[in-house]
Amino acid sequence: QVQLVESGGGLVQPGGSLKLSCAASGSIINIYNMEWYRQAPGQQRDLVATITYEGRTTYADSMKGRVTMSRDNAKTTASLQMNSLKPEDTAVYYCRATVRTTTSGPLYSYWGQGTQVTVSS
Repeated sequence: QVQLVESGGGLVQPGGSLKLSCAASGSIINIYNMEWYRQAPGQQRDLVATITYEGRTTYADSMKGRVTMSRDNAKTTASLQMNSLKPEDTAVYYCRATVRTTTSGPLYSYWGQGTQVTVSS
């Protein structure tokens, strides 16, 4: 019903930048919060950034000052600009969206398939 597709991952040197995107499509009435998570090998999946429908953002302490999350006017695409990347930022980055798919129905949470970010020289 709802698909989230992440893009923009890749290999970058320490100190470099990447911009991730998450595009939502499908049977969507409204998308509320959109979030980025990351999961390193053998680690739990951690919240990196959140943006509300109104555009308010919050960031994990580990990435504050180095990331900016934004959202397009249609509210269906979210981006994560990451700067000053460190090797410890290496992980699979996942997008999650809280979505209403019918006018008066409940909210559902959807995940993307993830995009690999590798920070290495």
